[in-house]
Amino acid sequence: MGRSVWGFWQSVFSTAVLYGSLALFTSILHNVFLLYYVETFVSIYKIDKISFWVGETVFLIWNSLNDPLFGWLSDHAFLSSPQSGSQITSPEVVLKRLKALSTNGPLFALSFLAFWVAWARPGLQFLLCLCLYDGFLTMVDLHHSALLADLAVSAADRTRLNFHCSVFSALGSVSVFLSYSVWDKEDFYSFRVFCVTLAAFSILGFFVVSRLLQQRFSKEIRSKLDEASTLKELSVGHAPFTQTEKPITIGQYLKQLSKHRNFMWFVSMNLIQVFHCHFNNNFFPLFLEHLLSDNISASTGSILLGISYVAPHLNNLYFLTLCRRYGVYQVIRWLFMLKLGLSVVMLLAGADHIYLLCIFIASNRVFTEGTCKLLKLVISDLVDEDYVVNRRQQAASALLFGMVNLLTKPGQTFAPLIGTWLLCVYTGYDIFQRTPVKDSVSASDSGTPPLRLGCFYMLVFVPITCALLQLATWSRFTLHGRKLQGIKTLRQGTQHGSLIDVKAI
Repeated sequence: MGRSVWGFWQSVFSTAVLYGSLALFTSILHNVFLLYYVETFVSIYKIDKISFWVGETVFLIWNSLNDPLFGWLSDHAFLSSPQSGSQITSPEVVLKRLKALSTNGPLFALSFLAFWVAWARPGLQFLLCLCLYDGFLTMVDLHHSALLADLAVSAADRTRLNFHCSVFSALGSVSVFLSYSVWDKEDFYSFRVFCVTLAAFSILGFFVVSRLLQQRFSKEIRSKLDEASTLKELSVGHAPFTQTEKPITIGQYLKQLSKHRNFMWFVSMNLIQVFHCHFNNNFFPLFLEHLLSDNISASTGSILLGISYVAPHLNNLYFLTLCRRYGVYQVIRWLFMLKLGLSVVMLLAGADHIYLLCIFIASNRVFTEGTCKLLKLVISDLVDEDYVVNRRQQAASALLFGMVNLLTKPGQTFAPLIGTWLLCVYTGYDIFQRTPVKDSVSASDSGTPPLRLGCFYMLVFVPITCALLQLATWSRFTLHGRKLQGIKTLRQGTQHGSLIDVKAI
């Protein structure tokens, strides 16, 4: 009976739908975490300023190092050239990643719950919760992202997988809207029940979906083993090699990566993108409060915030259709130009055009987040290039995603540090004290408060600077057009015997 039920659900859902649904079980928790973890520790648990920055600093180090660490532990065996007859096949790699997701997904959900109950001193709990949560989130994100490169090679198949991720991530953003109805700093009970419900749903989802996918690829592995056994009996298979290449060390891998020019240019661009995305996340409520609060209602502000979380996923569906037609490289370049153009228009219009300001604040975050969601496709292309150029035994997708995160995640911590520093230097405003740290005139000659003016200049000059730097670095990236197609052809030709049948996706 149990097997027939599993078989029924396997026949109903395609691999792309199941893969995309994993994004739902992550996003429903992570969106709530991003919105409320700082407010919870600052306003409810009353963490002091020093403990907060110590925790953020340790988190920066751990957040950067755990990606390549977990990626190396997962994929270091794939780095050598295929010198032995026992080459690992793509279905086996996929099955390994699914097993990791089935374990780390539920643990990620449990670590999410640790934020919402005070069980230690605020400084200690803040540090432990951040490191524990980020460790499991990294494992889930690395293996889920790596599956994008392992399940498919062609741009069309990867775009289809990413499309389903965007759909389910948009559904996951519903948790942001629901959280407003239960968030109350004076009575935390309802919010805790809400978080437990989300975590339970996430645990169940990770277990069921990873189980369905594991059964699907276990069957594929068995069929390939039977085929290999038949070929061996007929003496048609590959002749065994007598010599096996030594495994590549981390030093050798880093040397190979340092010579990967497209990887280096991509990381430079992505570091700026990560900074800008988290700058928008960190200061979106501040911009609403000081630029718009006197002119819009609280409900309108909450709607703007909610839309800014849902719209990037929906917008990404349109961006992906453009990617199929024009290529990912060109679409990302257009988004950088759009970011620059909108910011210049807003700067010229000034801070007094409220409706234009509302549109700009929301669209700035929507387009920036939309760009971030396309970058996994570029990293998957870099995985292909790394596989072909270095003649890997198997594409080391999780490791490459981890190395990208190692070099770009510092932008996640630089965003609040640089943003609060700029705000404090220009206006004297300290977000921890909620009062000016230096005497300043409350209004300029034009009647514009210094804090409001400072927020406006941060709002427009940060995206202008980011866009200019990104256009300069992105122009040096060459993995697109004919070169990209050539790389994909070479990978498909080298792995034709072990690649997954993506027609079923």
